[in-house]
Amino acid sequence: MTEITHWADVVAEETLERGNTHLVATGITPSGHIHVGNMREVVTADAAYRALLDRDANAELIYIADTYDPLRKVYPFLDESYEEHVGKPLSEIPCPCGECKNYADHFLQPFLKSLHRLGIKPEVYLADELYKSGRYNEGIKTALKKRDKIAAILKEVSGRQPGDDWSPFNPICMQCGKINTTRVTSFDEREETVDYTCSCGHSGTVPMQGGGKLTWRVDWPARWQILGVTVEPFGKDHASRGGSYDTGKRIAREIFGCEPPHPIVYEWIMLGKEGAMSSSTGVVVSIADMLKVVPPEVLRYLIIRTKPEKHIRFDPAQPLLTLVDQYEKLHQTGGTSEYDRRVKELSHASGLCHTDIPFKHMTTIHQVAHGDFDRILKIVERAGYDTKNTECIKQLADNVGNWLDMYAPPFAKFSVQEKLPELAATLSDKQRAFLTTLADVLEESAELDGSDYHNLVYSAKEEGGRLHREMEKVLGEEFTIGPKDLFKALYISLLGQASGPKAGWFLSSLEKDFLIKRFREAAAYRP
Repeated sequence: MTEITHWADVVAEETLERGNTHLVATGITPSGHIHVGNMREVVTADAAYRALLDRDANAELIYIADTYDPLRKVYPFLDESYEEHVGKPLSEIPCPCGECKNYADHFLQPFLKSLHRLGIKPEVYLADELYKSGRYNEGIKTALKKRDKIAAILKEVSGRQPGDDWSPFNPICMQCGKINTTRVTSFDEREETVDYTCSCGHSGTVPMQGGGKLTWRVDWPARWQILGVTVEPFGKDHASRGGSYDTGKRIAREIFGCEPPHPIVYEWIMLGKEGAMSSSTGVVVSIADMLKVVPPEVLRYLIIRTKPEKHIRFDPAQPLLTLVDQYEKLHQTGGTSEYDRRVKELSHASGLCHTDIPFKHMTTIHQVAHGDFDRILKIVERAGYDTKNTECIKQLADNVGNWLDMYAPPFAKFSVQEKLPELAATLSDKQRAFLTTLADVLEESAELDGSDYHNLVYSAKEEGGRLHREMEKVLGEEFTIGPKDLFKALYISLLGQASGPKAGWFLSSLEKDFLIKRFREAAAYRP
């Protein structure tokens, strides 16, 4: 059977046909919360970068924040005071919390911290600094001089005719500060200035250095030439027929004299049943929030295991536990194929904690202990797990606590009742006999682990099983009861509800003496 090559290695092999020196670029506009959907771009870029390094390529990874893009509208997470800033570059707008240097920085800083935790450490470029430093000056002059040729390319490729007053450069009005309401009237190549008029009524002259920016379809290929980008992932919207990559290829070759980068086109990450994540619509789960909930490697795994051209459905509620389970299994076994091992390798983020405690088990332990870490450690030790690395156990407990607070569905939550729940009055005689017998057996037993409890409970329904024999003695008749009713008796006695977490793990998380006392109390309860 032929081994499947991981998609990142396929990208690396294709890219290396163009040479051994490469610059992998990724970029996102920090106009709002940078979310898990955006993470696909940066993790995809990092995977390609790592695959190139593994082949001894001379490779670099950069991240470009489009901080000079205008604020498009007052998003749902902004107050109405931002109406006056619509149209201004993000880097020139006040920070929403008042603690960052500008609007773009407010959303960018948490994202950059998240990147570090994901094991992604690119060189960071800010678009406003690139423009203000003069890096774009030659590109701006070239684009203005070849304005008509660019307009022709845009029409031929996209099918849309730029207006007579269209310009590849958008000046920033010195009066109102907006970048999307101005029109270029002339430019001086030698002085590197641009004359403009603005819909606010103001006219003036701005320097090419920081006085505006190229329109997106021209800015992107100019950036490829300025920075030397050779590989770049981007969303399927840019890759559509006549889209910005199609026009960018022509503009790169015919206007700026460079080759466009090797494309890695990716599909969207869908949030549960709500559709594609988008900051502008508020359909988001921020990367920073998710890193409070799961280890960084799980988020990398979400992206790494799926080909970029396939969409990913992500749900931070109950389905997240399945994702964590799958990663934990891969981490523990190392995978059964070369492909699995490569997925594990590319999912790795350095300096992370690891414990042998399953995330799902910790959701039970955390709730039994009511979040008290000293009690969590005692339960972990009783369950037979290694407790030497308390820092890693604390990190896992914190992740689980945040998941329970932020995303866990109601049915995943429970609380061990301090007093016998009133619902114990509904227990049948057979359920009472089961609890009595279980308490007797526990009293005679040594300390049990989750597997022991699981087998013990199931022995109640099996003829010849330990509990089955004992219950027939108690009842004085043949004992028949379904496993559902057995578990229901346990959960009613302890939680005051008909269902609960996986019984073996759950029971092993509680003190044996407490269980014996509670089961006898429930069996004897007659209101």
